[in-house]
Amino acid sequence: MTVLEQPGSSRNKSSLAGPPPAWRPRVDPAPLLPDPVPYRILGTDAAARLDSGLLTRLYAQLVRGRRYNAQATALTRQGRLAVYPSSTGQEACQVAAALALEDRDWLFPSYRDTLAAVVRGLGPVAALTLLRGDWHNGYDPHEHRVAPLCTPLATQLPHAVGLAHAARLKGDDVVALAMVGDGGTSEGDFHEALNFAALWQAPVVFLVQNNGFAISVPLAKQTAAPSLAHKAVGYGMPGRLVDGNDAPAMHEVLTEAVRHARDGGGPTLIEAVTYRIEAHTNADDATRYRSDAEVEAWRAHDPIALLEQEMTARHLLTDAFVAATRESAEQLAADLRDGLNAEPELDPMDLFDHVFAEQTSQLRDQAAQLRAELDAEAAGHTEDTAGHTEDTAGHTEDAAGTAGPAEEARP
Repeated sequence: MTVLEQPGSSRNKSSLAGPPPAWRPRVDPAPLLPDPVPYRILGTDAAARLDSGLLTRLYAQLVRGRRYNAQATALTRQGRLAVYPSSTGQEACQVAAALALEDRDWLFPSYRDTLAAVVRGLGPVAALTLLRGDWHNGYDPHEHRVAPLCTPLATQLPHAVGLAHAARLKGDDVVALAMVGDGGTSEGDFHEALNFAALWQAPVVFLVQNNGFAISVPLAKQTAAPSLAHKAVGYGMPGRLVDGNDAPAMHEVLTEAVRHARDGGGPTLIEAVTYRIEAHTNADDATRYRSDAEVEAWRAHDPIALLEQEMTARHLLTDAFVAATRESAEQLAADLRDGLNAEPELDPMDLFDHVFAEQTSQLRDQAAQLRAELDAEAAGHTEDTAGHTEDTAGHTEDAAGTAGPAEEARP
């Protein structure tokens, strides 16, 4: 006879009242639910309250961002970049993410978020160095408070949670903003990061840029959820659904989420509904999985055009402002061209730096082998150069000898 089969056990009593109280929700789910439609400001009555200074700042960065994307894409065709994942059409997400943070905060970008890093203050060449393939990263993450660009999907999200949680434990007033695409939400790292962030109430904001496709896989083949923002509820954090091409709306929602996290309110998951106008990268043929009509429909919802409509109505797009903005954008493109057109000075021995704090015996052996090969190659090059110099000298003597009579024969 088991314990539950003993007289007086719960098995002999009615259980129609339901399970014990432990089943009850830890939090009320209603406040965590996102809006039924993406939140917007432009084109609504709420636009009247927008600060003109914010509008001009957003517009200037959007125009610079569009030019930056165009120039980086052109550099891939010239062989100056190995690959470039364009964020054309998604500039509002990128700009708002950078502007919502304070200097002390951290940005955790994915490979498509180089524009966000540039808006945050990182040099355009440094932001693209990793995609050029000539250095480990291209910048000091701690100096700029920008984590290394993350190519593996969603692996930066647990890192952001860890940094934010550590900062909170130390009493540092720091928020981490982690950016990821819709494809990244199908990775295990995404779910692990959200779970730990909510449990620890870490000061972190997750920004999902839902641009419609994970390379060629449409969102409908990834998830059956009402929206990606709804995934927040399952982890116990608020979810926000916002129009990712509405720059003021993006800035407002992200700023509120950062403030909420800084004040101890914990994490927020934000889904920005946007669209990738260009191909996944320069190596992708987007015409194989989407129609031109679909792309054109999204071009009509361009973030720059949306903001221009509001600013034109307010008479904020003066000739002087537009000219200065374009000049700034062209200067950014010129700096990018000049920086990436310069041949990098590479040291193959850098391969062994920054792998371990102390090199392993295998790395030391490999480094010694490479050093010996490089020294031998350099010595051989020196001998070849010396031999070429001797041949040139002999040729010069021969030339001088034959030139003598010709000189004497001249009148």
